[in-house]
Amino acid sequence: MLRAIAQSLERARREVWQRVVQTFSGTIAPSAADLAQLEELLLSADVGPAAAARLLRAVREGPADLPVPGRLRREMLTILKSNFEFRISNIEFRARPEVWLVLGVNGSGKTTTIAKLGHRCRAGGAKVMVAAADTYRAAAADQLRIWAERIGAEFVGSKPGADPAGVAFDAAAAAKARGMDLLLVDTAGRMHNKKHLRDELAKIRASIGKSLPGAPHRSLLVMDATTGQSGLSQARLFSEAVPVDGLALTKLDGTAKGGIALAIALELGIPVAWVGTGEGLKDLAPFDPQEFVDGLLGQ
Repeated sequence: MLRAIAQSLERARREVWQRVVQTFSGTIAPSAADLAQLEELLLSADVGPAAAARLLRAVREGPADLPVPGRLRREMLTILKSNFEFRISNIEFRARPEVWLVLGVNGSGKTTTIAKLGHRCRAGGAKVMVAAADTYRAAAADQLRIWAERIGAEFVGSKPGADPAGVAFDAAAAAKARGMDLLLVDTAGRMHNKKHLRDELAKIRASIGKSLPGAPHRSLLVMDATTGQSGLSQARLFSEAVPVDGLALTKLDGTAKGGIALAIALELGIPVAWVGTGEGLKDLAPFDPQEFVDGLLGQ
């Protein structure tokens, strides 16, 4: 897992973070010019203004015997470890079925992430069902159906244009009736209308709860790591619509940034739960703050 995450972050480390380490490796008392240069590097890595300010403060006020990279490492870990509670075992669920509402804009890798999660749980012996509550794009349901067949999961869908909340309601009932361990509910990722998105997701969430009291048990936001700071706006929008428990960061190998995870964890309190490390079904790693920071700064 460490190798996969490190390889995925190689570009970010080489193009941005390695410069931080090399430039400040021997710096104990950074000058104003040093701090200005460091701030520029952090912002170029999509850390965002709030996280950059906190990291700079940690650098200014850090232990006198700890060089700048060490101070950064310690504060980055503190940020990423906060609220870090989104865990999953292959076979141990808090409820049966446990229901996950999967959120994210179109093109974020949401459907593939659902397949990867389902595959991981199926490999552990869990009975998995996936539901296509994105009824606006016929291709979305077709793609999810194909993935379900590949990973050996059951599938619930409907005709294009059907009520997404109705599909989610039926899926929750079917998951309970068929003795599923996990139900993963795909949702539409349209962002053209903030109120529409908020109302639709709230309706889906309420509908699942009516079908299966206490559900959904978790909401997972899937985000393309290459979107940079616009990812923060996405996360804020979805978290205003429904409570978001964790983040799946996809396409990490395609970004030279990586700092968006810090921005979201600090500003919205949403921890990263999973990291997409490639295109294959097995290319999904549980997020580990230490390994992530090591992947950016080196060990």
